[in-house]
Order: sequence, then structure tokens, then C-alpha cells
Amino acid sequence: MNQLTFITQEALFLVLVVSAPPVLMSLIVGFIISLFQATTQIQEQTLTFAPKVIIVFGVLAMTGPWIGSQLVRFTFHVFDRFPALIK
Repeated sequence: MNQLTFITQEALFLVLVVSAPPVLMSLIVGFIISLFQATTQIQEQTLTFAPKVIIVFGVLAMTGPWIGSQLVRFTFHVFDRFPALIK
């Protein structure tokens, strides 16, 4: 049971690390657009959507190979530990 807990902790940590770049960039772009809206007094709700989507897809495109390699590494790690899990 200890192995299963350890793998679950590793999986949750991997989710946090892999999701950090798009989430942080979305946060930064949202903050910048909010500052722009506050200074210009433009209160259009759809103004924040398009830049965030473009930035998030761009970040995912740039970090995609790294994310994939991290997920493959974790998967191989779990498969290597699988015999110990079923005992």
C-alpha cells in the first residue's frame, strides 16, 4: 500500500509541475489585460478570452515535448514498479 501512496503522490506532483506553465502564463496575461482594462475603462468581457486562449495554446505547443517526456518517464517508472504493487 505504501508503494501505491508514493506513486499517487508522484502523480499529483507531476500534474502540478506539468500544468504550471500554461496556468501561470494565463494568470500573467489575465493580469496584464485586467490592468489594461482598468486604465482604459474598457469593460468588455470577451477581451480577455482570445489572448488567454492563444497564449495557453502557444505555451502548450512550446512545452509539449517536455510535457510528453515527463509523462512517458512517469509511465515507465510506474510500469517498472508494477510487480511490487501487485504483491
